[in-house]
Amino acid sequence: MDQFTINLLFVGGSFALYFGIAFWARAGSTKEFYVAGGGVHPVLNGMATAADWMSAASFISMAGLIAAGGYANSTYLMGWTGGYVLLAMLLAPYLRKFGKFTVPDFIGDRFYSQTARLVAVACLIIASVTYVIGQMTGAGVAFSRFLEVDNNTGLIIAAIVVFFYAVLGGMKGITYTQVAQYVVLIIAYTIPAVFISLQLTDTFIPAIGLFSTHAESGIPLLQKLDEVVRELGFQDYTADVDNKLNMILFTLSLMIGTAGLPHVIIRFFTVPKVADARWSAGWALIFIALLYLTAPAVASMARLNLLTTIYPDGPTEQPIEYAERPDWVQTWETTGLIKFEDKNGDGRVQYYNDVPAFQNEATARGWEGNELVVNRDILVLANPEIANLPGWVIGLIAAGGLAAALSTAAGLLLAISSAISHDLIKGSINPNISDKGELKAARISMFVAIVVATYLGMNPPGFAAQVVALAFGIAAASIFPALMMGIFSKRVNSKGAIAGMLAGLISTLVYIFLFLGWLFIPGTASFANTPDNWLFGISPLSFGAIGAVINFVVAFTVSSMTEEPPKEIQDLVESVRYPQGAGGAVDH
Repeated sequence: MDQFTINLLFVGGSFALYFGIAFWARAGSTKEFYVAGGGVHPVLNGMATAADWMSAASFISMAGLIAAGGYANSTYLMGWTGGYVLLAMLLAPYLRKFGKFTVPDFIGDRFYSQTARLVAVACLIIASVTYVIGQMTGAGVAFSRFLEVDNNTGLIIAAIVVFFYAVLGGMKGITYTQVAQYVVLIIAYTIPAVFISLQLTDTFIPAIGLFSTHAESGIPLLQKLDEVVRELGFQDYTADVDNKLNMILFTLSLMIGTAGLPHVIIRFFTVPKVADARWSAGWALIFIALLYLTAPAVASMARLNLLTTIYPDGPTEQPIEYAERPDWVQTWETTGLIKFEDKNGDGRVQYYNDVPAFQNEATARGWEGNELVVNRDILVLANPEIANLPGWVIGLIAAGGLAAALSTAAGLLLAISSAISHDLIKGSINPNISDKGELKAARISMFVAIVVATYLGMNPPGFAAQVVALAFGIAAASIFPALMMGIFSKRVNSKGAIAGMLAGLISTLVYIFLFLGWLFIPGTASFANTPDNWLFGISPLSFGAIGAVINFVVAFTVSSMTEEPPKEIQDLVESVRYPQGAGGAVDH
């Protein structure tokens, strides 16, 4: 059986499962559509939360970024892991105790203001749409490879699939679909990693294999990788980071952005009690750790396998001839995510760091420029093929990559649709809208959101994980401070919260657009996105932490200069901090 048929069987089988679950658990009311009826078991909700959390950025792109940048890009791993802990400890139980469907619900009621609710809706939509762009980018990569079509066609197919089961099932269908998707993606991620770890280190636990001895050379795996990349002009894989400020701010931005992302927060309203929300958070952390402890090993081993494929006799010897390139390179070339240009006409694949500092040495070797361009987002998906693993493993990781992208995209679409239909239309424009009308509005807004995300996904402002990082920065600067102040400060009032959210959101968006293009439109950037142009060396990906500080400072300053919140609001803030007395999620 050929590889394409195997891929179709695995991907088609998993899709049949998702569609079946979505049809079985289709939503019949707004409560089922928004919070799955509020009766999901904590363990199942933990699995669904983990699937919601471990998006295409985690499954497909994070390991690719770590593989390309080494220790410097471990910030993604640290920020997202730490952020989930922050969310579970500081926000989830208190928001669940408050008992409303959505984040704008909480902000609107806590800050006793329709304006605050509308600003929160705007922040949520901007962050979520940016996040969906990253998911659709990752899904397009996976579909293009495993269905052997071009990247844009793959992206359109992904949009159709996720739209079908997200619109049909709402949160109820998405929850049980995500349970199945978690099982698929974690098996798909760990099985290839175990195989590859055994190949390279004779150790079957990848996280331990990362720090074990490289079987062929007899030296530590990371030392071997450092030697190979150094010979090709790249910085040592384990090299320290020069700009510590940027690294700290980026990690912080990812952490607090995590705690402000609505598609994860809303999951804690699907369980019956506050205690269940805490248990869900704990179970989700365990399920997430299974992938996040494996990712650094997958990244390192993928990088080493890629380089030894191109330089089978070592980086100081001749690279492979292009005509003899492996089948997996030929397959990925059809997607446009691997590109080759024979610059010196020798018919061999030159792959090295084409920078001026290395050019003299490269010229001495007869090289005239790097000839191979490899999209970072393909490394995890291509890993089994690079390591010559069986066809069924390749089919499995195809299903897993698609599960990761589609599960998070569905959760984000739900957050966007609930913000528009529940918080904007029912909360402000038409409070008397019927249950059926609200459900229809939610599904229409989902359609519009996925069309916009698909269009922008065809021209993303970065790799999947980088686009997702932008979304985290926006959430960090706008939503997280409002939630924290709403829970832990009785003094912050509506004027302060509104001013803070606007200041954080606008400052962060302006800084991002200056370097990545206005509204992410290609060719509209005011400055080149290079460190010498960044303000104080702070990259657009890291500015969310600065935006959050601006938000806090503005909110507290404006609140101190204006009246205190009403007494009943201060009492509400006090009561939210105690776990007793929480009921089910309530509607307006």
